[in-house]
Amino acid sequence: MIPAPRQLFNEAFTPERYQGMLADMDHQLPGQLDFRIAETPVFVPAALRDKLIRAGQDIIDVLQQPTFKELTEGAIPPSQRVPNEDAHAEFLTFDFAVCRNSDGELEPQLIEMQGFPSLYAFQAYLPGVFAAHYPIAESVSPFIEVADAAAYQANFKRLLLADENPENVILLELFPERQKTRIDFALSKKYWGIEVVSLPDIKKHGRQLFYEKDGQEILIKRIYNRIIFDELERHPDLHPAFNLTDDVDVTWVGHPNWFFRISKYTLPLITSAFAPPSYYLNKLTAYPSDLENYVLKPLFSFAGAGVRLHITAADLDALPDKQNYLLQRKVTYEPVVQSPDGLVKCEIRLLYTWPHADAQPKLVAGLARLSRGEMIGVDFNKNKDWVGGTTPLFER
Repeated sequence: MIPAPRQLFNEAFTPERYQGMLADMDHQLPGQLDFRIAETPVFVPAALRDKLIRAGQDIIDVLQQPTFKELTEGAIPPSQRVPNEDAHAEFLTFDFAVCRNSDGELEPQLIEMQGFPSLYAFQAYLPGVFAAHYPIAESVSPFIEVADAAAYQANFKRLLLADENPENVILLELFPERQKTRIDFALSKKYWGIEVVSLPDIKKHGRQLFYEKDGQEILIKRIYNRIIFDELERHPDLHPAFNLTDDVDVTWVGHPNWFFRISKYTLPLITSAFAPPSYYLNKLTAYPSDLENYVLKPLFSFAGAGVRLHITAADLDALPDKQNYLLQRKVTYEPVVQSPDGLVKCEIRLLYTWPHADAQPKLVAGLARLSRGEMIGVDFNKNKDWVGGTTPLFER
C-alpha cells in the first residue's frame, strides 16, 4: 500500500528466501510455529494509519462510557463469571477490514473486537525476523505509541509484572503445548521470564494458588490469562483443582470477564464511520430488507465459529435462540497487498495495553492477516500462498 517499501520488498522476495526465514524461526524456537506466516509484511500508509487510530478511539470512547458495564452485563454467562473484576480491560484488540470508500480512499471497517490478549510477544518478534531476511525501508515501523522493540517490551513488562517477581507471575493456558499460538507463550517466557502453566497443573491451598518448579511449590500472585471458556467446555471430564470462577487471592492480568464484555456483544453499541451497523437479532422488529448484505454471527462463539455469510429471513425465523445472535452489515475487503500474482485482501488488528494506573489505553502495535478467500480464516485459504498472519509496518 506504500509503493516504495512494497517495491523494495517484492524485488528481494523469492520463495527460497521465504523458506529460509521460516527455517530460521524454527531454529530459534524449535517446533513452536504452528500457523501460517504470510510471505510479506503489510505496509500501511499514513492516511490509513490515522484512520485506524481514529477508528480505535471511537471504540474506546464507548468502552469508557459510565454505563458500559451495565450495557454489557448480559455478555457474561452466569456460570462463567469470574469474581474480582477490575475497572477496565488491560488488553484491547480491534480487527478491521481494509476497504475502499465511495471517494476511492482506503479505510478500516470494524469486524471484531476482544478484551483479551492477542499475540503480544510474537508481534514484538516477527518484525525483526522480516528485517533480518529482507530489506525493510526505514520509513516504516511496527510500533505506534512506543518507540521501538525495547520500549515495547518494557511497556508490556510493566503491565504484566507490575512490581512482582517474574517467578510469581504465570501465563495460564489449557494444555499450552497443544495450542497453535504456543510460539507466543515461548516468547513471553523468553522476554519476561514468566512460566507457562497448564490449568490442570495448578495447585490450590485455601485461597492461594501454586505451581511446581524444580520440585518446589511457587506461589502465584498474578495470572496472565490465555484461557477462554469455549475451550474449557470441550473438556467436560477435566476437573482441575482450580476453576477460573473460584474466588482466590490472585491478580488477573486480563480479567476473564472482559473477554465477554468486549466482544461481538459490543458491536451494536459502536457508532462510527468505521463500524458497519450491527443489531442484536432478538431486538429487531423487522429484518433489514437487504439481508444479502448482512452476516449472522453467534454472540457466544469465537474464532469465527458459526458465522454465516449467506442468510434468508426463513433462516432467521428458524432460530430458536435469537438472543444469541447478531446481524452485522457486510463489508467489502479491498485487495490491496501486491503479491507476485495479483492483489491480496488484508485485515489489521490494533493491539493496545491499558495498565490500571493509566487513564487511557496505549496503542502499541498491530497484527495483520492476508487472505485470498471469502473470509480471513484458515479454512478459506487452504493451499494458497501470500496468506496468513503477519505484521503491519506503519508509515512513520
